[in-house]
Amino acid sequence: MKPLFGVMLGLILAVASPAQDSCTCATNKWAVCAQDGPGNCTCRLAGSDHPVDCSTLTSKCFLMKAEMIPLKEKRLWRPPHAVSDTDGIYNPDCEDSGVFKARQCNQSSTCWCVNSAGVRRTEKGGRSLNCSELVRTRWIYIELTHRRSSNAFRAPDVAKALTQLFESRYKLRPKYIAAIKYDPPLIQIRLDQNKKPRWDVDIADVAYYFEKDVNNDSVFRSNSKLNVSVNGDALAIEKLWIYYVDEKPPEFCMRQLAAGISAVVTVVVLTAGIGIAVLLALRWLRTRTYKKFECKEMREIKAPSLELP
Repeated sequence: MKPLFGVMLGLILAVASPAQDSCTCATNKWAVCAQDGPGNCTCRLAGSDHPVDCSTLTSKCFLMKAEMIPLKEKRLWRPPHAVSDTDGIYNPDCEDSGVFKARQCNQSSTCWCVNSAGVRRTEKGGRSLNCSELVRTRWIYIELTHRRSSNAFRAPDVAKALTQLFESRYKLRPKYIAAIKYDPPLIQIRLDQNKKPRWDVDIADVAYYFEKDVNNDSVFRSNSKLNVSVNGDALAIEKLWIYYVDEKPPEFCMRQLAAGISAVVTVVVLTAGIGIAVLLALRWLRTRTYKKFECKEMREIKAPSLELP
């Protein structure tokens, strides 16, 4: 009876193990997943109680929040040699829906206003700073360069490859890709999303996932390495820049602008003053030279009249 029980237990464990292993989040390596029933896998963001929908991209706000968790609290599948580049990363306040709150503050009670991509759009202030609305980022410009290739890429082929990449890997519908321009080795991508339906991914989330992929710190659990090919030839991305354009212009203080204008005016005044001083010096030198020549000529004219016949 005992051997039969052992065999049955082994079969049960063998069947259960793959199910347990399959309880992972393919689109977010920072999600903590647990099997809470037969065929039911629930995933939540590491360090918080927010549920994660693994069928689509996780919001940028939630991702940034997960990155701020100390390394010891993160999942063990992070490589031991990995380091976290926190330059520009902060611990954001997120709405329950995953969008950024309009006002963000740090532990030192310094606050600022952000757009829907979480990018600061005002000067920093105190807790009294008022951010009346979350201004939407409507356009995102992505610029990247690639390594030189032995085979030249055609602009239509590059545009097609990148469109397929954004659609298949980041679930972005092609209608949100407004333009892709190619001037070797520079590639420019413009994402345009005026209003986002609930069922579509946000272009800010897409840009963040893409940025992490390029920096070899992919958010995806499996197939994490980004491979872009154009007609079978690898498109090796070297540098990446991302620019955000909001529906409303940034609201930075005029103090910074005034300081810049003051510096420019100072430089102009100093340059003009030096120029005037140089002109006066040259004029003075020219006048002295003329007087010397004039005196010399007058002496030469008067000298013969002193000789006796």
